[in-house]
Parts: sequence; structure tokens; C-alpha cells
Amino acid sequence: MFSEDDLLPLSAIQHLVFCERQCALIHTEQQWEENLFTAQGRLLHDRMEEKGRESRRDMLIVRGLTIRSLRLGLAGIADVVEFHRADEEGRASDSLVMLAEVAGWWKPFPVEYKRGRPKPGPCDEAQLCAQAICLEEMLGVRITAGALFYQSIRRRKDVSFDDSLRALCEKAAIRLRELLASHVTPPALNDDRCKYCSLINICSPSISSGKKSAVCFVKTELDLLCGRKK
Repeated sequence: MFSEDDLLPLSAIQHLVFCERQCALIHTEQQWEENLFTAQGRLLHDRMEEKGRESRRDMLIVRGLTIRSLRLGLAGIADVVEFHRADEEGRASDSLVMLAEVAGWWKPFPVEYKRGRPKPGPCDEAQLCAQAICLEEMLGVRITAGALFYQSIRRRKDVSFDDSLRALCEKAAIRLRELLASHVTPPALNDDRCKYCSLINICSPSISSGKKSAVCFVKTELDLLCGRKK
């Protein structure tokens, strides 16, 4: 169990699972490059993280909920947590919780908002699952599913928090602490993920991956500028 002072940002789980180099650039080197897409994403999260509560029939919507897990050593803010009212027969379920100032039993359902489209790999799903684990620890409840909402396609993607995804979160939380404690930024892999990365200019994967020497890179760029063949 970690103390409150030792908690790492939950958002780093998404960065780590996507790319360890990106994670180190952001959380070790404090590198960031603001562009149109990151600005839109930041504004979207700012709106979602405005604390508030809204009731819709049999659903209570809580925005900007501060969450943490002392077991995983993570803390952050959940964009939205939906609480769905359960019927009387569901009271014995370990997936239901009672809420202060609200009558009845409720089923938590976290929703993470993303500006763009789904990324390759399970990085977004891992971040959402980490949120669910935080909520489980805080509420004493089992959360089986949540959703990712991608603004660019205006669509929800349901996510099941199965054993494999939970195991990924557990390993990612351990690896995150190791990576940040090492103060070492891994080299770039220079693969298909790079085109989805907002730090591609800072990262310079074509140089830092080690797949090509700096001399070859400069020669290629000069050839292109001069209109010669590679």
C-alpha cells in the first residue's frame, strides 16, 4: 500500500501502455507540445472535469470525481462516473453501492472522454480500467464495465474489465513506478504508433530510434531538399 504522498498520475498509465518513451518524455522530462489537437483534448477534459452532479431518470451523473488507489499507487480525476439505479432484486450484488444523500442502490459505470479516434493497442482501455480499480477501492464495490467516448466519431466503445485487462493495469502501475524512478527515457521504436503521437516532433523517432544514424538522416533530408534521389 502506498501513502497519499507517493501516488502517481493515473493518466500516465495510458501514456505508458501506448509508448514508454512518450510516458518518460511527459512525466520525467516534463516535455509537452501544444497543438490544435492537444488543445481540443485539454478543453474537452477541462469541461468534463468541472465538478458537478446531474440526475437523469434512473441515472446519476458525477463529473470531475477525484479518485485514487493506494494499492496501485495512482490518483487522478474521472471525467464522468454514471451511477445507474438498480432494482430491488439486485441489492445483494457486490457491484452495487449506496450513495450519500441519494436513496437506493446504484451501479457505478466510469466513462472516459477522448477527443480523437481509438488508438492502436489497449492504452485507453487500460486507463479506464485503472479508474475502475480506483473506484472499486474507494467504494468497496466490483465494477465490471465502463465506456470510452470518442468525440471525433461521436461514439461510445464499451469496455469490459476482464482479468486480462486488470492484469495489464497491475503490471503497468508497477512498470510506471520503475520507469519514473530510473529517470531514463527509452529510445523510440519508430513504428505505426508514432503517427498517433502528439509528441512526434519532440521525440524525433527517425533519429532517436537507432534504426538510422544521424548522418543518414541528415543526408536523406538534404537529398530531399535538393531534389535528388535517395
